[in-house]
Amino acid sequence: MVPAGLAYHRTVPRRTGVITDWGGVMTNPIAHSVQAWLAAEGISRASYVTVMRRWVKEAYADGPEVNPIHALERGECTNEEFERALASELVLETGGPVPSLGLLQRMFAGSTLDDAMVGLFRRLRAAGVPTGLLSNSWGGEYPRDLCSDLFDATVISSEVGMRKPEPRIFRHVAELLGLQPSECIFIDDIEANVAAAAQMGFTGVLHSTAESTSERVAELLDMRLDISLG
Repeated sequence: MVPAGLAYHRTVPRRTGVITDWGGVMTNPIAHSVQAWLAAEGISRASYVTVMRRWVKEAYADGPEVNPIHALERGECTNEEFERALASELVLETGGPVPSLGLLQRMFAGSTLDDAMVGLFRRLRAAGVPTGLLSNSWGGEYPRDLCSDLFDATVISSEVGMRKPEPRIFRHVAELLGLQPSECIFIDDIEANVAAAAQMGFTGVLHSTAESTSERVAELLDMRLDISLG
């Protein structure tokens, strides 16, 4: 008699949907854009690392309930308010102040689409796989026409007043796709977000490259996915 506790006696949920982050997954790594911005404007990298290390720790660990990242991502402050708060913590290599106006746009000016990831989601949707976008917004514009082509549901944190890694935003995007969390694959380049999704029942994929992510998604869906461009 086979023991009931063995793995092949358990019900394994069928994964049917794929949800992804935007910046750093559908685009080049955020760190690349930020580094280019710091170099172009002569901003002290040490001043940037100091403030962002503190704010990110608060946003993803045991910090205060509200900090500038919380407020920006939930749409509780304007872009201009966040830009002033961040600029006040930064300094140029020459010791001068960093202009706040348009800071977010300048910060992400080096962001470019990852064509391989775009190709992956085109193929997923063409194959009938439900797809979703779940992004914490940093004030930038999303290519809405492209999003409509790639995703059945688009959830931007500042538009819904929720942010990753809050459980409610994961539930929201799954509901929009008509799926249970256990039926969804979630892709993100931030480990804390992947871990939070996994706690909700999603199958998490920590993104590093389009090739490794595509291979993992194909494996989880038990599908052949050719991600070559063209």
